[in-house]
Amino acid sequence: MDNLNNNQVVEENELDLIELARKFWDKRKFISTICAIGLVAGVIIAISIPKEYTTTVILAPEAGTSNLGNAGALAATVGIDLNNKMSQELPPELYPDIAGSTPFLIGLLDVQVEDTKKNINTSLYTYLDEYQKAAWWGYVLKFPFKLISLFSGKSEEESATENTSKMIVLSKDQDQILNGLKKRIVVSVDKKSGVITLTSTMQSPEISAYIADTVISYLQEYVISYRTLKARQDLVFYEKLYEESKANYYKVQQAYASYIDENVGIISARYRTTQERLQNEMNLAYGIYNQMAQQLQLAKVKVQDTTPVYKIIQPAVVPLKASSPKKMLILIGFLFLSLAGSCGWVYMKDYFLNKNKG
Repeated sequence: MDNLNNNQVVEENELDLIELARKFWDKRKFISTICAIGLVAGVIIAISIPKEYTTTVILAPEAGTSNLGNAGALAATVGIDLNNKMSQELPPELYPDIAGSTPFLIGLLDVQVEDTKKNINTSLYTYLDEYQKAAWWGYVLKFPFKLISLFSGKSEEESATENTSKMIVLSKDQDQILNGLKKRIVVSVDKKSGVITLTSTMQSPEISAYIADTVISYLQEYVISYRTLKARQDLVFYEKLYEESKANYYKVQQAYASYIDENVGIISARYRTTQERLQNEMNLAYGIYNQMAQQLQLAKVKVQDTTPVYKIIQPAVVPLKASSPKKMLILIGFLFLSLAGSCGWVYMKDYFLNKNKG
């Protein structure tokens, strides 16, 4: 009995599917028309979206602790351990935040970019503001806001406010440019391997590659400057002490030599006492001078030791193919939506008609 009921259910389902397929076949002209309209709309959308080119740069993690060799042995003689680094650590996880920070992005706006094919040679800010294109519907959506700003008497372009504090005040246009640039420059870090990946997306393949190379260079300089800040400050301090101790030693040495020359042939206790005092001062000044010279050399080594070393695995290469839009995916998506929408319309229309008749 159960088998009989199951067979009846299967037969009813098969009949429903056959009936549904028949309804779709009867409305094939309508469905074909909607699919054709969808394809045309997909083609228009795909053509309207400007081409974007993406350049990828891959950077190996910084080198580990270095072997200082003789420099480490020299430091040990004066009680300094160079293996115990005093540099400021900067976690790689912060690199994306650095690349996306406002000061970092502002520093890129004055970079000169060039596209030989399109005869573009200007700053990055001007390129993003005047040469970057948008789809036609973007201008349509912006038009009402521009119209409102005209009638309200408020200009959409506002100049940056001057202020003497450390705050950064941007105009509306500058803020829009920076937000757009932040989306176009993406830095990611693999937590396991520490590999840094940077992508730069622009509508010009040449400018995309140039910005990627520039950003990775700026990022390296920023990290190196941060990591070596303490060592460079120490170097400046020891250079000052070295020059002071050198000048003091030369001064004391000259005073000792002058005293000897002025008292040739004189034998007295007062003379010997003064001579010994000047000689001791000269020896003390030389000892300080010699120590400062060693400290200066160690400070130079320290700067070199704390400077991180990077290896570019994948350099910036001018992309030959556009990364977006994915025209084939857009066409397939519009075709699928048109087919699903038209079939759904046919099914729902027939369903409500049968329901009203019942």
